[in-house]
Amino acid sequence: MATKSSPYTASRWLLCLFLYSIFLFISGTNSLLAQNVTFTITDAMQWKAYDDFNEALIDKTSNIYMADTEQPSANHRGNGARDNDRSGCAAAIWCQAIYYDMVINAYNRAKAEGNEELMNKYKELHDKIYRGEKAHYVNFNFNDANTNTGWFIYDDIMWWTCALARAYEAFGASEFLVVSERSFCRVWYGSSTVGDDGSYADPARFSGKAGGGMFWEWQPINNPKPHQAGDFRSACINFPTVIAASLLHQLVPEGRPVPTQARPQRQTKEWYLEKAIEIYDWASKTLAPSNGRVADGIHGGDPEYSDHLYNQATYIGASCLLYKLTGEEKYKTNAIAGTRYVFSRMVNSRRVLKYENGYEQGIYAAIFAQYLPMVVYDLGETSFLQYIQRNMQTAWDNRDPERGLQAGDFTKKTSSTDVVESYGGSGMPALMLMFPAHSMTDGIHAINEQPAADNLQSKLFNFQSAFDLHGRPFLPPFRRGIYVMGGRKIIVK
Repeated sequence: MATKSSPYTASRWLLCLFLYSIFLFISGTNSLLAQNVTFTITDAMQWKAYDDFNEALIDKTSNIYMADTEQPSANHRGNGARDNDRSGCAAAIWCQAIYYDMVINAYNRAKAEGNEELMNKYKELHDKIYRGEKAHYVNFNFNDANTNTGWFIYDDIMWWTCALARAYEAFGASEFLVVSERSFCRVWYGSSTVGDDGSYADPARFSGKAGGGMFWEWQPINNPKPHQAGDFRSACINFPTVIAASLLHQLVPEGRPVPTQARPQRQTKEWYLEKAIEIYDWASKTLAPSNGRVADGIHGGDPEYSDHLYNQATYIGASCLLYKLTGEEKYKTNAIAGTRYVFSRMVNSRRVLKYENGYEQGIYAAIFAQYLPMVVYDLGETSFLQYIQRNMQTAWDNRDPERGLQAGDFTKKTSSTDVVESYGGSGMPALMLMFPAHSMTDGIHAINEQPAADNLQSKLFNFQSAFDLHGRPFLPPFRRGIYVMGGRKIIVK
């Protein structure tokens, strides 16, 4: 005769079954995450992805980028096909700066790979894009606040400050540095022509929590009022300001006299670093106080959290640059935490980036691509490479093979009839420019950094042939990171 189970026995059995189900779920999830994607991408595919992006989305007459593939040209501001506007909408002014970064990255990569043919190709393309952007946006007159081709938000200007500083670093033409510095000072000090009082929330003027950091905008556009306590201070102006100041600190010459004008057009080398540190200190404590998550901004109360990839990206970039300049571990710690937050909280179960589909938000992956290499290569955090491979491969596999475009959501197939915006379309090629396929598949020779790291040259190879993976030369001492030396990739641990 069968023995009837007691309620206690049945409950225990059900509990065991429930716990076992959770175990199977977690095990399956971990197994899914542990799967390494088959990486089939080659360098040639990566170059093609960038060329296809340009072929589809650059206006060949104006040499600036269109809002989407439905536009016949890029003539004026407008949201494009998503608003049923096919009248010739240009991509947003600040996003044009990100596309400009991409052509600089293409040139730098070709240089690092010693490919003179591609160097010449992308130098020529750079020159066309620069002339087109300059002509369309009122000769980079940052005191022109008209709403079609002018400048009316501080972060729009600061994205260009960063891009033009990188252009000077790559090509050495003094015009790029002059315009980059002029734009930085325009944001910092305001404009006597426009009448705004500048982005800097000077603690000497705004006391307590109202002081520190950078304001996002001036309002109204044509007759600005002075900033008030509680006006929006966003991550998207604060961390790009740190990046721009860090870049300019590295680029401007020593020994400049301190300017005496109320609104100077350039500053000293020391001033740029001082301001980079100051703004970072305020922004990191206020907008990213813990666990690597970056708030969107603050209106005077508590930080307002809304996860956006471009905020994470510029926080990472600002942290990496200040670590490079100062060697202080807190910056490195923050950069790694910010990256880990992205790949743990802003991805799907396979660590593929989630897509934000608001106006212009598709550009965020391209901005992330700009600063992610510093974490991987400069800080030596190569564990992130597996996720980067997965994102590139997923995007490539889901591209429209006819046009070579991927619309921005890497997990969704782009068809030949889809409208592709330049914003989302930039994500795949931007990542590919910054993470060469051969650097992910070739063997990387590992060495441990010794106390006398300067002796790497005498032990291994001539340090005069040492470059980072973007073609920038390095001299000892070497920090952790990946370098190209004597034709080999070396990771210094």
